Amino acid sequence: MELKGSHTLRAPRERVWEYLNTPEILQACVPGCESFTAGAAQDEYAAVVVAAIGPVKARFKGTLSIADKRPQQGYRIVGQGDGGIAGFGKMVADVELAEDGEGTVLTYVAQAQVGGKLAQIGARLVGSVANKMAAEFFERFSAKVEEKVAP
Repeated sequence: MELKGSHTLRAPRERVWEYLNTPEILQACVPGCESFTAGAAQDEYAAVVVAAIGPVKARFKGTLSIADKRPQQGYRIVGQGDGGIAGFGKMVADVELAEDGEGTVLTYVAQAQVGGKLAQIGARLVGSVANKMAAEFFERFSAKVEEKVAP
């Protein structure tokens, strides 16, 4: 399934880039994120996220790595999580930043795959929940980025 979106943030690109690379900010913005810690390699993180998709609620443990970094321009996120009997999820997302006057436009295109019970629920419901979680992430991220910019 493909997820994509674009958000205009009232903050300079440097700040948006800094916050995209701050684990504490990311943890605070991911819905249901219980932990987000440094992994074995640089730009790799271990995460635990609780998510409910339809009748399936599970704690997903997985990894997130950042690759192809282009400072203040974008990067690629590769993630995978295992929810035990609930199933698994995999995701690859390209994130791009562009200046827009005094603000920054953040654009993403992601490919996600689910398996196990999650796949049995149906693509429409899983896609709807994934879009809702992405929207919530960007609402929280925008608030974090913009809170220190406001006069």
